[in-house]
Amino acid sequence: MTRSPTPSALIAAELRRRIEAGELRPGDRVPSTRAITAEWGVAMATATRALTVLREAGLVTPRRGVGTVVADRAKTAARIPVVAVPMVHKSPRTDAELTRQRIVEAAIAIADADGLGAVSMRRIAAELGVAAMTLYRHIPGKDDLVAAMADTVFGERPLPTAGPIGWRARLETSCRLQWEMYRRHPWLAHTMSMTRPLPTVRGMMHVEWSMAEFEDLTPDVMIHIAVTMLNYVRGTAINLALEDEAERATGVSSEEWLQAQDATMELILRTNDFPMYAAALTSPDLLLDLDSLFTFGLDRILDGIGTLVANQR
Repeated sequence: MTRSPTPSALIAAELRRRIEAGELRPGDRVPSTRAITAEWGVAMATATRALTVLREAGLVTPRRGVGTVVADRAKTAARIPVVAVPMVHKSPRTDAELTRQRIVEAAIAIADADGLGAVSMRRIAAELGVAAMTLYRHIPGKDDLVAAMADTVFGERPLPTAGPIGWRARLETSCRLQWEMYRRHPWLAHTMSMTRPLPTVRGMMHVEWSMAEFEDLTPDVMIHIAVTMLNYVRGTAINLALEDEAERATGVSSEEWLQAQDATMELILRTNDFPMYAAALTSPDLLLDLDSLFTFGLDRILDGIGTLVANQR
């Protein structure tokens, strides 16, 4: 039985037709994900996949500050099979095919593509090809959905199963695994809270694992260490979320934004009132980004906990 083309494949084929017909020429901007969702009535995740198909075929390329444009080599790029269906109409799925996990995975894909604010029951339903009300049989509401999304992300990378590795190695491993989660899913930082923590079983298991090798510390001290580490990683990762949102909204990367400030910064530094900034910004060895800030801060916090642990003996 031949499977019907997916909505993303249909959209990619139509955009490819426009490119080959000369309606879109090299350097022209192709429809954005938002424009695709408006024209075809699909979810952001589907629109993103359609553009990914075109990009992997060499037909389009992202251009900072502009968006996705037709590539110069589009005419000689690998061809995408033509599907002569200009509009996408999804066939409703049966209730038996709809599961809580499929709903959560669709929500994560939408959040990855267009941010947490884009996640709604209506959009998820459009992506899955079902009526929005059917989702509530599996997910009570948005809060439950967000908690399930975070719990699923915490389960993407299994914790090491080796024996004792030492308290410092455990904390560092845990924090670096969390950092990877935030890098893959920038929206995750918005879901985590120290004052209103989400009830995520996998997240709690993650913390329990990280704290398993402390000795001679009171429960009060241990829980403060655990929450401090969570808060440090999440606090740094908020910048990943903010940058993701800013680049999506403006099409300007952080590097491009910083370059645009060069002239102003030069004028400020010429006053000689900021010797530390001047020395750092003119140093050929300077490496300052979110990864370096994360590692530097993590090492200093672990050093401090090491002093605390030593004083308990």
